[in-house]
Amino acid sequence: MNAATFKNPLLSGFYPDPSVCRVNDDYYMVTSSFVYFPGIPVFHSKDLIHWEQIGHGISRPEQLDYKNCETSLGLWAPSIRYHDGTFYIINTFVSGGREAYRDNYIITAKDPAGPWSDPCFIKGADGIDSSLFFDQDDRMWYTGNFIFEPGHYEGHHGIYLCELDKETFQFKGKRKVIWDGEKTRSKWIEAPHIYFENGWYYLMVAEGGTFTNHCVMMARCRTVDGDYEICPRNPIVTHRHLSLEHEISVTGHADIVQTQKGEWWMVLLAVRPYQNAHFNLGRETFMIPVIWDSDGWLRVDNSNGLVNKEERLPDLPCYQTTPTFYSDNFESARLGFQWNSIHPYLSNLFSLTERPGCLRLYLKPEVMHEICTPAFLGRRQQHKIFRMQAAMDFTPETDYEEAGLALIQDDRYHYTFTVCRKNDFLYAQVRECRNHVITLLAETKLNCNGRIYLTVTTNKQGYHFYYGYDDQTMIPVYLHGNPEILSSITNEGFTGTYLGMYATSNGQTSDNFADFDWVIYEGLSE
Repeated sequence: MNAATFKNPLLSGFYPDPSVCRVNDDYYMVTSSFVYFPGIPVFHSKDLIHWEQIGHGISRPEQLDYKNCETSLGLWAPSIRYHDGTFYIINTFVSGGREAYRDNYIITAKDPAGPWSDPCFIKGADGIDSSLFFDQDDRMWYTGNFIFEPGHYEGHHGIYLCELDKETFQFKGKRKVIWDGEKTRSKWIEAPHIYFENGWYYLMVAEGGTFTNHCVMMARCRTVDGDYEICPRNPIVTHRHLSLEHEISVTGHADIVQTQKGEWWMVLLAVRPYQNAHFNLGRETFMIPVIWDSDGWLRVDNSNGLVNKEERLPDLPCYQTTPTFYSDNFESARLGFQWNSIHPYLSNLFSLTERPGCLRLYLKPEVMHEICTPAFLGRRQQHKIFRMQAAMDFTPETDYEEAGLALIQDDRYHYTFTVCRKNDFLYAQVRECRNHVITLLAETKLNCNGRIYLTVTTNKQGYHFYYGYDDQTMIPVYLHGNPEILSSITNEGFTGTYLGMYATSNGQTSDNFADFDWVIYEGLSE
C-alpha cells in the first residue's frame, strides 16, 4: 500500500449503516447492531482512518427491551450528531417484523464514550433510518422514511421532515413529505440526512434496498422544508451497474463529514463477496473522498467514481490509537468491547471473577436454534480467512449439557462445535443448522475430561473444525463446512457472521458451566 493511501474497509466485518460527525479535531462514528448487545458501537478517530471503539450507545439492559427480536430486527441505522455541547444518537428500534413495529428514539450524552441516557421515544415517528438536523436558527429537525399506504408499487416509500421540541424531543407542527419515492421511481428510499452548504439544504438518501441495487441519491432546496430538486445525475454513488461479484459490491447508506482542513469525506456501507455473490462478513464500513462540484452537487472525488479498496489519505495528522488485540485472555474484570450477546443478557450469564483469568459461561436451557437469549458471547468475523482457537475447561455432567464454539448467522443458519456426553463417553460434535434443520455432521470420541482446545479455521474451501489436548495439536473433526450456510444472502439477513463461546443445557435446568481460559482470533487475509 502506498504511504499516501489507506485501505478499505475502515471497519471490517459487520459494521453497517455508518454515521459520522466531527467536533473540533475529533471524529465520532456509530453503526447498526441489530439484536446484539451491547448495541450501537461508538468509535473515535482524529484522522478518519484509525478508529477505536470507546463505548456503546445501548449498554444497559434497562435502556431497551429487545423483545426477543429475530436477528435482523432490533437496532437499525443510528445517526450521531453534536450540538451545543451534547451528543445525540437517534435510532430506529424494529420489532415484530421488518415492516411492522418501528419506534424511533433519541439518546444523549455529554461524553460520547458514555454513559448514554435512557431512550426518549418520539411519539408518532414511524418509519426507519431517522436522522437529526440542527439548523442555523437553532431549530431541531427530524427526518426519516415512511411507507406509503397504499403504495403505488413495491417499495414505494418516502422521506418526511418535522420539527422537534428541543426539550421533550417530540414533534411540533406538521410533518411534511420532502421526497416521495414515486418522483424518482425509487424503491425502499431510506437513510435520509440533511446538510446545509453554500446556501442550499441538501438531502442525501439511499434507495434500491440494501442488497443488489443499493445506491446513494441527493436532492436540494433553498429552504429546509421546501420542494426539493432532484440531482440530475443520481445516483451519486453506486456499484449496481457492476458484477455482483465485483471485489466491492452493494454500496450505499452514506453520511458525509467536513474536516477542519475543508475536505469532505463520505462513509458508507458495502460488502466484499466471494463466489456466487455470497458474503459472510456482513455489510462493512468504507470511506471515499467527495467534493462539491461546480454545479453545486456532490460527486465522488477519485479517478473512477467508485468505492475502491485503496484511496488517498485525508489531509489530517496520523492518529495513534490505543493498541487493541483480536484475542482475549479474560484477565480484565470488564468484558472487552468486541464481545456481544444475542439480546441483553441477565447478570448470571457469565462471570470474569469466579475464576480469575477465565471467562465462566453458565449453561442455560436456551438453544441457538430458537429466538432467545442463549448462553453465547461472540465477536464478528472480520476476515475472509481466519483461525480461532479457544482453551476450554468443561466436564458435562449429563447427556443434555454441552459447551464449545458457535458460528452463527441467526437462529436458522449456524454451526455449533461442542463437547458433550453420550453413553458415559465424551464427544466433540459438529452440527449444522440449515433453515432450522439440524444435522450432526461429525463426532469424535474424546480421551480427556476437562481441558480441551477447539479450533475453527476458514478459507475458500469452507469452515474447518479441529480439537486437541494441547494448543499445538489440531485433530480434524469436520472439514469443508459449507460457507454459504453463514452468508447474509442465504438467510436474507442484515447481519454478518458471529464467532463465539456457547453453552447450553438443552431445555433443562443446570448449575454447570464452561471456563474459557483464552480465545485467539487471527485474521489471515482481508
